[in-house]
Amino acid sequence: MTAPAGASLPRRVTVTACAKLNLGLAVGPLRADGFHELVTLFQSVTLADTLVAERTKRGFSLRVRHEEAALRGRQGAAARGVVPAGADNLVLRAARRVHEALGLGGGARFTLTKRIPAQAGMGGGSADAAAAIVAVLALRGVRLPLADRLALGAELGSDVPFALLGGTAIGRGRGEALTPARLAGRFRAVVAVPEWRISTAEAFARIDEVNYGLTLWNRQRRFATSLERKEVTALHALRLGNTFQEVLGQQKDKFDSLCARLRAAGLVKPHLTGSGSGVFGLVPDGVSLREITGRFTGTETLYGVRGSAKGLRLRKQ
Repeated sequence: MTAPAGASLPRRVTVTACAKLNLGLAVGPLRADGFHELVTLFQSVTLADTLVAERTKRGFSLRVRHEEAALRGRQGAAARGVVPAGADNLVLRAARRVHEALGLGGGARFTLTKRIPAQAGMGGGSADAAAAIVAVLALRGVRLPLADRLALGAELGSDVPFALLGGTAIGRGRGEALTPARLAGRFRAVVAVPEWRISTAEAFARIDEVNYGLTLWNRQRRFATSLERKEVTALHALRLGNTFQEVLGQQKDKFDSLCARLRAAGLVKPHLTGSGSGVFGLVPDGVSLREITGRFTGTETLYGVRGSAKGLRLRKQ
């Protein structure tokens, strides 16, 4: 649905796009389409990128800048360099897909401020794609039902629908089939991002080699279903586990060391988010982020996050 005739369209919009954590992630059998079945509990968090979009007469352009948002440490140039600024960037791909799907004219100029670390399992690229979808619709005055927005997002990536929905949700299928959930209490975490990275494709290949049994998978699916029925604490949700932690290969010792140091700093139940390499731990009540960072030993970059009820925030200008 487009804006009423004569309605004033915004010249510029700003979208805040939140990162996500996977409080649990269970990988199941390989499907006929080449994807794996999975079940996960998504949680939006306050660490966010910012996308500014301006209407243009034609074409799309993107400028990417980086802004440090860590409590401690800095992401190196190698991590920043994995964010493409050209046609492969999900912002541009999403904008073009929306225009193509809806037959829209004109173009847009984007400026993306990156704070979410790349290749850390925090969904930064997916958040940026979701932001681009919302920005383009707002610039052109198009009101698209949520189901249609989620379908467009699923074409771009498995985590993009959740980035559009936000809050707390259980993801099934490839992660794109979402059921809203409720997380009890205040959510605070510290995420440690190491220099080492994990190839998602290689991690899935290792899972296929291990060939986890259906008994475990069925138990994990039942547990995820139980999370729908009432408010659950983050601590309880973590019982779903993360299959990717079982196939870390040569990174296993580094992961174990990082978890041990996060626990020693006062964090609870460190877990991998997504396929990694970010590792998060819950902050206990009554403990400050300053205490955690002061006790932590290591060179990993640390981010402090809180739960967010939304994945995106739009401001028109």
